[in-house]
Amino acid sequence: MGSQVICAIMGGGRGTRLYPLTKNRCKPAVPLAGKYMLVDIPISNCLNSGLNRIYLMTQFNTASLHKHIRESYKFDSFGGGFVDILAAEQTEQTSDWYQGTADCIRKNLKHFGAKGDDLFLIISADQLYRMDFRSFIEQHLSTGAALTLAANPTPANRAPGLGIMRVRDNLAISEFVEKPKDPKIIESLVIPDSLMDGIKRNEGQKKVLANMGIYVFNCKTLYEALDNNATDFGKEIIPSLLGKVPMYAFIFDDYWEDIGTVAAFFNANLDLADEHPPFEFFEEEAAIYTQPRFLPSSKVTASTLDRVIISDGTIIQKSALKRCVIGLRTIIREGTVLENVVTMGQDCYETFEEQLHNDEKSIPPMGIGKNCRFTNCIIDKNVRIGDNVVLSPEGKPDLYDKDGIVVRDGVLVVTAGTTVPSGTKI
Repeated sequence: MGSQVICAIMGGGRGTRLYPLTKNRCKPAVPLAGKYMLVDIPISNCLNSGLNRIYLMTQFNTASLHKHIRESYKFDSFGGGFVDILAAEQTEQTSDWYQGTADCIRKNLKHFGAKGDDLFLIISADQLYRMDFRSFIEQHLSTGAALTLAANPTPANRAPGLGIMRVRDNLAISEFVEKPKDPKIIESLVIPDSLMDGIKRNEGQKKVLANMGIYVFNCKTLYEALDNNATDFGKEIIPSLLGKVPMYAFIFDDYWEDIGTVAAFFNANLDLADEHPPFEFFEEEAAIYTQPRFLPSSKVTASTLDRVIISDGTIIQKSALKRCVIGLRTIIREGTVLENVVTMGQDCYETFEEQLHNDEKSIPPMGIGKNCRFTNCIIDKNVRIGDNVVLSPEGKPDLYDKDGIVVRDGVLVVTAGTTVPSGTKI
């Protein structure tokens, strides 16, 4: 690849659909699979593809994300690589936040230092997938495209929430519809048999090509496309370029999950605990990188574990866990039963003096107490849960919100830093 590739990772908006996980953090900083953050996925995909000029654009609740990037991605002085954070900023020209994906890139063009033949790889920061971007870029160059979109063959019933494209046999895009609702339009966008060779088939399931929000732009095309007030790539920029510049699809027929809702986050995490998960972290040739923490090995005492991911520094005492993801430094005390539970762990351990002080005030210790029963729950960071606590979303309305406990998408969430007294039953 003769052209220089500039990787631009978009940190996203407020993440309202992921609330309360985004109450005090931005979407890219939401913990994933016990020890990672969502942002580790796109950064690792870039690094594993030999791309190390990476810009991350952020704006909401960014402190934990910035700390994670600073402590995780350190490059030597000679390789020229970096992960640079570009936070939303007020200037003489504007005092606005990023108004959308296109506006985010537009406001940072001055920081990229792009040259005429450079390529831009534009990526979302809230998706779970593993892609070798080299194949993506090679196709872009070989077709003479001005813009190439990553496209995932997706069940047609998901089309109303996605941008959908129709392509010719040479993968040139002939039509693009953002979030179609009309069944007739969706039917017209179903992938034809002539393009189904090599695409996984599901019996009786029609598929469409969904925009993954991952783009390769020629530098000139991107600058010209952003020379206006359009704010969003999917809704405005891509439709405006259709038929004006060579635009192609790069078909990515593999696991891809947009972690946009609490339900999507919850299910994606629990799927990782299965024997044959759709996304696998155990791939040495395409590792997912994160912050080195130098924590002790986990310790499990007389417990029953079935499909459980256990992160470093965890202590599990005489408990029963089924299909769980256990985050860093999580402490689970004896007699507790967890089923379909994601814990995000703790940022630090309590000292002996701190425990004595909290005991005097009848404050539960950090972690999960004795003889608790949790089902279908997310336990966010740094919580204190007393003994004999029962938690389940069953029977609770969506958006139930009381004393730091929220029900969203059928999942009960104990928000970060919450204290749940002993004997609580929800």
